[in-house]
Amino acid sequence: MDDTARKILLRRGFALEYTTLLWNVVGIVVLAIAAFSARSVALAGFGLDSLIEIGASTVVVWELSGTGEARQRRAMQLIGFAFAMLALYLLVQSSVVLATGHHAHHSPLGIAWTAVTAAVMFALAAGKARTGKALDNQVLRTEGRVTLIDGLLAAAVLLGLVLNAALGWWWADPLAGYVLVYYAAREVREIFSSNR
Repeated sequence: MDDTARKILLRRGFALEYTTLLWNVVGIVVLAIAAFSARSVALAGFGLDSLIEIGASTVVVWELSGTGEARQRRAMQLIGFAFAMLALYLLVQSSVVLATGHHAHHSPLGIAWTAVTAAVMFALAAGKARTGKALDNQVLRTEGRVTLIDGLLAAAVLLGLVLNAALGWWWADPLAGYVLVYYAAREVREIFSSNR
């Protein structure tokens, strides 16, 4: 790959990460408002997930700004840690919601935001996967999987909110959270086993 093509791909990688950062910063505010008004544990938790995504994107921006195997290994460890925190958070949140039988109020704002967020995160994840592959950058590809999980979590929260609003199925969201715990834990294992 020539230097010009690499620079274009790096600019695309930075643009994808800055878009992710901006979306999640706005999302924290929107989700805080929606979670407070609906008294929704799922929406509050999704806001915390946005913080994890901000951290992972910051790590990739840092890694794309430099070079070296040690820097890339450290970036992968930080992303693995973000996955571990996400899995732990989802496990605790889903268990607490199920154990307490917490019933959130309906949240049109939460439904709208998570629907749009799912679409945006899936598009960003695909862009990061393509750009990371073209750059042969494992860190960008891995963080693309963090973004994919963020999209899956948005879809799971959306499904839970819709089922709660339409059918009163308050338990749908924490059950979807357990599926995501499995996926996130698998990513943690893969990252740390390949990064030894």
